[in-house]
Amino acid sequence: MRTRKLMTALAVTAGLLAGGAACTSPDRSHIVVTTNILGDIVTEIVGDQAEVRVLMKPNADPHSFAISAREAHAMQTADLVVYNGLGLEEGVLQHVEAAKDQGVDTVEVGAGIEPMEYQDGDAAGGPDPHFWTDPARVVTAVRLLTDEIIGHVDGVDAGVVRERAHAYASRVGELDESLARRFADIPAERRVLVTNHHVFGYLAERFDFKVIGAIIPSGTTLASPSASDLASLVTAIKAHRVPAIFADTSQPARLAEVLVSEAGIQVQVIALYSESLSEADGDAPSYLEMMRFNTEAIIHGLSG
Repeated sequence: MRTRKLMTALAVTAGLLAGGAACTSPDRSHIVVTTNILGDIVTEIVGDQAEVRVLMKPNADPHSFAISAREAHAMQTADLVVYNGLGLEEGVLQHVEAAKDQGVDTVEVGAGIEPMEYQDGDAAGGPDPHFWTDPARVVTAVRLLTDEIIGHVDGVDAGVVRERAHAYASRVGELDESLARRFADIPAERRVLVTNHHVFGYLAERFDFKVIGAIIPSGTTLASPSASDLASLVTAIKAHRVPAIFADTSQPARLAEVLVSEAGIQVQVIALYSESLSEADGDAPSYLEMMRFNTEAIIHGLSG
């Protein structure tokens, strides 16, 4: 860790001499986090004990976002790199591997929360990375991250970090109980989900929903549906009398809208923040707010 800190200090000094702005302080430990959902969680745990740099911008797609050379360098000089893993950050995983090669400590959060497997579609049998839609697994992630931060980030006060983590985990636990109460009002026959791609498997398992299909029958937004995929989905929508399709805010809803129009079905297309937080002044600036927003949108869509 001392070697990396020296590298960071030299990089910052070089940047200042060249007239550039320093992105991290040479005197403070820093954590680089790939996705903004995990970035929010890590920030809640760490507070002011270390600098936290989040690579993924608000309203971005975690499957396709890319980073700059400067951000890649920040990963290679970090005290700890936190990433979701399980194949989620498809455009950034090569940089995670490069950081590992430089001796940087990394933590793949998704691998430590008893990941589910996709049940159908192109990704069937593979690990599902979208664990954050289950608050109970986020509590597990908080515990994992707390140990990793204390173990690998110099200068943090372990007592302060554990106290913050305990308080935040309690808030996530309260969220879990609140969501269960809110979802309980939805009749069993309406507890069906159709999304733009397979993203709510964990939520479905936790709160007793049934995912009957996705417009893109895959765990990634980079895949494409076939005509037969769409025909099968329309059949399922009609059979289950699905009232709404939930599309992610980071992805255009046009495919869902075209499907509804051409199939002649009466279905709402409702946007959720399923894979990214919003801007600070948006509807989902934090993980907790994102989950509350999505819950109300799902209840509205399935009750209509």
